[in-house]
Amino acid sequence: MEKKWRTVIGPKSGLLDMDVKEIWKYRDLCLTFIRKNYITKYKQTVFGPFYMILSPLLTSGIFTVVFGTIAGIATDGIPQFLFYMSGNLVWGFFSGCVFENNNIFGNNAYIMGKVYFPRLVIPLANTITKLLNMLIQCIMFVIFYGIFQLRGFTFHSNAWVAVIPLLLLMISVLGFGIGLIFSSLTIKYRDLNVMLGVGMNLLMYAAPVIYPLSKLQGIWRSLALINPVAGVIETVRYAFFGVGSVPAASLLWGVVLTTFVIFSGLVLFNRVEKTFIDTI
Repeated sequence: MEKKWRTVIGPKSGLLDMDVKEIWKYRDLCLTFIRKNYITKYKQTVFGPFYMILSPLLTSGIFTVVFGTIAGIATDGIPQFLFYMSGNLVWGFFSGCVFENNNIFGNNAYIMGKVYFPRLVIPLANTITKLLNMLIQCIMFVIFYGIFQLRGFTFHSNAWVAVIPLLLLMISVLGFGIGLIFSSLTIKYRDLNVMLGVGMNLLMYAAPVIYPLSKLQGIWRSLALINPVAGVIETVRYAFFGVGSVPAASLLWGVVLTTFVIFSGLVLFNRVEKTFIDTI
């Protein structure tokens, strides 16, 4: 006698109803989306995946010339190239987690409208892709860090280096949550994506990517540290170069903000995914 299989897909009962076991069952699909991210991005390109290394190198080089050589912005004794690379890598990672997830429903309506799978699989795959890219870029940074030491530069790294993976995980979750929020809101308000692009560009200059935090004093320093990514960048530079200090209050604020943002993002995402196909 043939066994009959029946799968019942029911509506979610709550705003924060997330079945982690179900997402784990679809881990192969998540890996498929990760492979798809690399294939679609680097297919028929000259340098292929090498762009994930080339891009931060070129950006750091341009920043070194423009802000270091021409503008003459001091970098607190840190070699200019490493100073800008450390800031670029952290900010690029965070902004990538945001922009890869800010239009999940719009970019994937063609498949979401035909096949059932946990919708969170796609933003999770996007964020994991960015984490893998960041891992490769961190290896590149360590190589250049070693090259500068061989050239005679002395750095005072410390135990905070061990905390950096946790800080990167925090801002990846923050970017993931912000992406979910904008994915949910842009279903109806599509101009929010334009506003997000402008806002992220402005926010980069509010973070110590192109200048050291020591340049800011008083209220300006406090305002800059409201951006949790600023605290992470400052901690990364302190960990590798022993310059500056660890802004503990900013890191604690980052944990609180990340918790609030990811909670809000999941609530909105779960609410919108029930009816988004009718709106699109």
